[in-house]
Amino acid sequence: MQGFNKYYPPDYDDAKHKSLNAYRGKHALGDRARKIDQGILITRFELPFNIWCGTCNGHIGMGVRYNAEKKKIGMYYSTPIFSFRCKCHLCSGWFEIQTDPQNTRYVVVSGARKKEEDWDPAENGGFAVIDTEAKDEPVDPLAALEKSTDAQTHATKVQAPRLEQLEDLSEHYNADPYAHSRRARKRFRADKKEAQALADADARLKAKYGLPTELVLAPADDGAADAADAWVRGRAERAGEEAGKRRRLALAGPVLAPVPRASASGSVAPGAAASSLRERILANSARRVGASVASKKSANGLPGIALRKT
Repeated sequence: MQGFNKYYPPDYDDAKHKSLNAYRGKHALGDRARKIDQGILITRFELPFNIWCGTCNGHIGMGVRYNAEKKKIGMYYSTPIFSFRCKCHLCSGWFEIQTDPQNTRYVVVSGARKKEEDWDPAENGGFAVIDTEAKDEPVDPLAALEKSTDAQTHATKVQAPRLEQLEDLSEHYNADPYAHSRRARKRFRADKKEAQALADADARLKAKYGLPTELVLAPADDGAADAADAWVRGRAERAGEEAGKRRRLALAGPVLAPVPRASASGSVAPGAAASSLRERILANSARRVGASVASKKSANGLPGIALRKT
């Protein structure tokens, strides 16, 4: 069974040594990092092709592995260029191979030379490779001119305006970041104040009508404002109509009730007194009914409150 425990000596201090490798004075990669101070790491390297050693002129086949000294020697754009320095197993000579990111291959720099192996199938009893594409056909000059003209027109009318639009857009957003930030913060503050004012108005309306605080009022819009104005105008018109109607009823009725004539003996006839009393009672009842109807209409005309469930 493989052991996973580690022995920590008595004089080990975690704050001072940080790790057991630092305590023992060793690198985490062990002997492979013996030249790490020079930027060299010992790694396993396999030959990508056949080579001839430059010291002993011996042949080294593709796939032979060496403990090579790997070192970063440059950059091709963002891709690093590495150098692998190997010692020939047939002699004591050293050879160096580098990566070539530009051409995606390996290049022998010194100490050896690559074995050229251009294989021809016709020379080795196979069939020759024949290109089926006709490259010897004459090129139509008119077709080539038309193609170049179309490409130039597309570049002038489509690509160039698009590039200008992208440049203008980039300049618009990146020319002055501080000014854009100021405008954005100013707009944010204005929106925040408007939202706070709406929240305060909703709170006052809920407190006025005793509405629950968890209810969310419908947002005000132009239609609601127009409806509220129309309701106020209609209420004023109805109040004016009711007042005019009451005035007309008051003017149409008798100002004073007719006094029944007395008889020759000086007494009022019982039938005349009863009819006069009945007329006054009916007039008072009509006025009370009219007043109650007017009050109900005005109560039904109260503004409605649009509520929205949360």
